Amino acid sequence: MSQTPTTSNTKLAERGDLATVLGVDTAGEEDVTWTNLAGRVEPRPDPTFASRGATIRDDLGDRLDPDLLERERERIADEIGRLPDVRAAGVPDEPEGLYTEVAEPGWRLYDHLLEVGFFERLDETLPRFTAEHVETTARELVLTEPLSSALDDVGFDEGEKTALLSAVANDSERLSRWVPSNQIPDDVEFDTSTIPPLHQRAMGGALLWIRGLDRHLWQNEVLVTEEILDDAAWYVKAMLGGLFVSATAAHDLATAERFTDEQLTAALTAGTAVQIVSQEELLHAVFYITDEMRAPSELR
Repeated sequence: MSQTPTTSNTKLAERGDLATVLGVDTAGEEDVTWTNLAGRVEPRPDPTFASRGATIRDDLGDRLDPDLLERERERIADEIGRLPDVRAAGVPDEPEGLYTEVAEPGWRLYDHLLEVGFFERLDETLPRFTAEHVETTARELVLTEPLSSALDDVGFDEGEKTALLSAVANDSERLSRWVPSNQIPDDVEFDTSTIPPLHQRAMGGALLWIRGLDRHLWQNEVLVTEEILDDAAWYVKAMLGGLFVSATAAHDLATAERFTDEQLTAALTAGTAVQIVSQEELLHAVFYITDEMRAPSELR
């Protein structure tokens, strides 16, 4: 898959910001990656993360189907591996095609989590996004070796993994606008009782954007450039990466295999954060096609 430096790989300044958030000193133009951060980030235990992870594990562990989670997790990994072929196919030749298929295992995961009340429980238990919560999440995430290895195994290279980490660490202001449904103020102009939990909005939104790509690209073929197709493929990969992180955390929750309670809280938060940031970036890079972005007109 051909990807642009501005999407699959974060810019030097963004990687510097990532190091700053994690309290790692870097010299000059030293490269900042997930792996070299993992060797330098100082653990900073947060009892709140541990207690919330333990609560979620106690409340949800027995409700989840580990076999279903593992099966759909593997299928999400397969779809990540299939993305180079999806990108190579270019503009879809019909309104429902390869991207629609890419989203299917994610929908099955979503339906199961919805059925067992997973999203509501996360809304009730996890704190809203703040700068401090985001920093702790990123710190725990980079120290969670099993998750880093799992992303390696499903085809995320070092630059792409670092981009996912930056999406968590560098966007606390953007993430803070996504409020748990039970914390939306009563005086807003819409009916808050109809708003789904935050983690459901993030996952369902990501899947809807992926499913809508075939129709969007097909309808706007004359406007679409190779760069737009690159961005579409990358942000779909990033959203599936976030889904994969959430699925891995949910599977660990059901099996108590590898994560500590702190790491479980971080992985559940990070998976949602990546899905939020990536769907918003997809919107601006692929769905809102400006005159500056569009393919040249063939009309004189």
